[in-house]
Amino acid sequence: MTRVLFVCTGNVHRSVLAERLLAARLPPGSAVRPESAGTQARPWSGMEASTRAVLEELGGDGSGFAARPLTAQLVAGAALVLGLAHEHREAAVRLAPTALRRCFTLKEFVRLAAGGVDTVRGGEGTATTHGDTPDGQVPPVVDGFDVVVAATAGRRGATAPVPPADDDISDPWGRPRSVLYGCAREIDGTVSTLARLLGDGASSEPNLREKQGPGPLDHALEDRPERLRRPTLSGPSATNNHPRYTARSADPITDGGHTRGKPW
Repeated sequence: MTRVLFVCTGNVHRSVLAERLLAARLPPGSAVRPESAGTQARPWSGMEASTRAVLEELGGDGSGFAARPLTAQLVAGAALVLGLAHEHREAAVRLAPTALRRCFTLKEFVRLAAGGVDTVRGGEGTATTHGDTPDGQVPPVVDGFDVVVAATAGRRGATAPVPPADDDISDPWGRPRSVLYGCAREIDGTVSTLARLLGDGASSEPNLREKQGPGPLDHALEDRPERLRRPTLSGPSATNNHPRYTARSADPITDGGHTRGKPW
């Protein structure tokens, strides 16, 4: 499974919506597992009522959710970390500096990836587990998915800069429901694009490449020197069907023994 971690402040609105809406937009058989956390979140079972209402209105599933604070272990174990604003990306990098090239804002990643990669195509055997990596170590490579993350990181300094606010999604906390709904629609549009960019790059369906045929990235991967290629996996590890997300408990997970932030 390939973990994509969304980060906001309270793990109440933005990152929750991004996690569950990406799960709803991914193709069947995807090995991408969306998750979320908050820089100032407190462990809490259940989804905030207004968030769940707009999520389900847009076709997402609000069941089995629990808010949790962001930790270095969560950052280190994710293949891709997407903050909903710059401060969330920066918080993730402070916790796990070695994850710098895997940390973006959501809109930044989509903007850069859409400009450089049409579709991520990893094919059979490329869904490698990210989650048991010791703190401070980079997760193992997943051909296709990690290739596009690395390529997108390379474009970060090679494209014209945009105003920082353009890559942020504003916090709807304490605002009217119409603002929350507008935020949800913006997130939905962005993660829908993200799902298309990822395509079948982390698919756990074994015959997806045969059905769709090779794509541009397939040829690029084949052209790599032999020493850079990784063997194709086979057997159960390559084809396990992982859930797009799993219910999680509200067991206290603290950052340095403390929970911080707003009283949610």
